[in-house]
Amino acid sequence: MDSNPTESIMSYIDMSGDAAEQILALVTAYGLDFVAAILTLIFGIWLSRRASRLTADWLSRVDRLDRTLVPIMAALVRYAGLTLTIVITLGNFGVETTSIIAVLGAAGLAVGLALQGTLSNVAAGLMLLFLRPFRIGDWVEAAGVSGSVREIGLFTTTIDTFDNVYISIPNSSIWSSNIINHARYGTRRMDLDIGIGYDSSLDTAETALMSLAADPRVLSDPAPRFLVVSYGDSAINVRLRAYASYDDFFDLYWDLNRRLKGVLDEHGIEIPFPQRVIHNLDDRSVAGGDDTG
Repeated sequence: MDSNPTESIMSYIDMSGDAAEQILALVTAYGLDFVAAILTLIFGIWLSRRASRLTADWLSRVDRLDRTLVPIMAALVRYAGLTLTIVITLGNFGVETTSIIAVLGAAGLAVGLALQGTLSNVAAGLMLLFLRPFRIGDWVEAAGVSGSVREIGLFTTTIDTFDNVYISIPNSSIWSSNIINHARYGTRRMDLDIGIGYDSSLDTAETALMSLAADPRVLSDPAPRFLVVSYGDSAINVRLRAYASYDDFFDLYWDLNRRLKGVLDEHGIEIPFPQRVIHNLDDRSVAGGDDTG
């Protein structure tokens, strides 16, 4: 009843040979794809890092580009390269890349809708970094806040007010408002207005005010000027117009205001109080009645 052992061994060898051929066929069919996928993954990771470093080096040499933007752009290049590498690697394994791209697109759309406000701040932050309407340290007025810019981030911009208050403003609020940059051009115009009496000499007033412009912090170009602004009810309003560098502007402005009255006193120029001249018409009418009576 037992079969011949020799025949059993031969049949096992035949079955083993079929299995070996099948394994060899699988290795031949998918082995090259697997090796190609591994090589693609390794090369893609290396290339993404290399492209990120090259991008950072190139952007660092661009003078008009804010340094805050350099690591952000380098990271975007790296992650974009890694995403492309993963998609190509899965394609080598026979996965439909079109479906993966569709899923990534749908996921990106869902995340974008969920983070609409946050992404608007990111977009506004990138515009502020690219167009650079202000820099760190500039005195700006934006979104109802006035102060010195401390930091420009992707989501918010930090401003220190002049009374030393920390304020963090969403970038979208700044980008959608008027931006006034007082430090953009490096120089500021300064106007010192004062009222002098009508009995004062304008030439003497000019000499007095122009003596203030002898301060070394006052720029010679544009040259300082003496201006007669208007003739008011009680005084002639005159102005000293001068220019100074932004770094000297505030100290110079307070110093000239402090010295202004002393200079006018030295030249005998009066700073009048508000005055009103009253004419008594009743006396005139009585006097007129006496003449005609």
